[in-house]
Amino acid sequence: MTRIEPGTNHSDRTTNDPHAVELYGREYKRDPYPLYAKLRDAGPIHRVRFPSGVGAWLVTGYEAAHATLNDPRLGKNHDLGNDRWRALASIMPEPQHTELQVHLLHQDPPKHTTMRRLVTDAFAPRRVDALRPRIQEIADDLVDAMPAGGGADLVACFAARFPFRVLAEVIGLPSEFAARFRREWCKVVQPVGPRDPRRAGYEALLRELQGYIADLVADRRADPADDGLLGRLVAAHTAGELTRAELDSMIFQLLVAGQEPVTNQISTALITLLRHPGHLDRLREEPALLPAAVEELLRYDSAFELTTWRFLAADDDLHGTAVPAGDSVIVSLCAANRDPKRFPDADTLDFDRSPNPHLAFGHGIHFCPAAALARVELRVALGTLVARLPGLAPAVPLDDVEWIPAVLARGVDALPVTYTERA
Repeated sequence: MTRIEPGTNHSDRTTNDPHAVELYGREYKRDPYPLYAKLRDAGPIHRVRFPSGVGAWLVTGYEAAHATLNDPRLGKNHDLGNDRWRALASIMPEPQHTELQVHLLHQDPPKHTTMRRLVTDAFAPRRVDALRPRIQEIADDLVDAMPAGGGADLVACFAARFPFRVLAEVIGLPSEFAARFRREWCKVVQPVGPRDPRRAGYEALLRELQGYIADLVADRRADPADDGLLGRLVAAHTAGELTRAELDSMIFQLLVAGQEPVTNQISTALITLLRHPGHLDRLREEPALLPAAVEELLRYDSAFELTTWRFLAADDDLHGTAVPAGDSVIVSLCAANRDPKRFPDADTLDFDRSPNPHLAFGHGIHFCPAAALARVELRVALGTLVARLPGLAPAVPLDDVEWIPAVLARGVDALPVTYTERA
């Protein structure tokens, strides 16, 4: 591991910096928190390097993270990135980068404000609460289909399927398109660089997903009476509120970001509970704890490990460090959520923690618009699995479970467990 230095007033660039901390590797993905603790102790901002070789400035610590997430000088639009960043970080090839990467996560006001307004009502708490019985039905259907006893892979049987079925209900995805959707398409947000031997397969998945989106838009355009979220987005394009690239990008974001993070958060929370069997038993015995337990599980280990890129439009100071214009700035939400200056006994899982102002869904204008839906999904998913799978325990040593090598996210692709019966 590269030695860690406080990131104060360094003039050299992040990409080729020999002192940049490497944020990748099996051990890092398995447990990044010891490294985050060292970084927090050393200072609020550090030079880091990702697997592609791209460098970034990583913000750690709760106070610095909160300030950065609300800093109006930092923009999300990729056009702000400089040539050094663009050479290695613009992983998605053309034309897909131009046609699928202009969604909410990569927009700034006023465009961001307009686009966000189009989706927020669909994810409003009142609408989500009205869907709760249906969300519970979906969870029970998936558990009913699991083996009656013995064991199963909770990712394959549940976590990888539950969020998509819920999402389809929320956005109004026609059943025939739900049946056509391939889970492999969600992996296109995990970078595969131009020199990676998996590049051809990655580009093929992108083309398939883009074709699917084109077919879906055509189908919804043929049904102007559709008042679901997808229908409203297509109508916004017809009315001139969205370009075709913005429409396709927003659907891309809904289909990928609307389910994969929830899949990862379910798996991450389950691993935490399996590591803390006393907490799992308490949750089974006290289901009223679910809301507080979910918040603490989100804080303790978040599926959104790091935020997406932010950029300064001009050279400026960030937390006492000179950051060049167009260099990427990333916030570690996981490091912020384990900051002992904000959370007493931050490395302890505490279902009675209050208040719990974690940053698992971000903060500021880019706060996750579907946070209310994600919270309900997590409460229903974890509550159902804990209640209906007595004797739930890992089938393999948890240290042997492989974490996905995604740059920004935490989660696992498989989680084999045992249980005594399916209640």
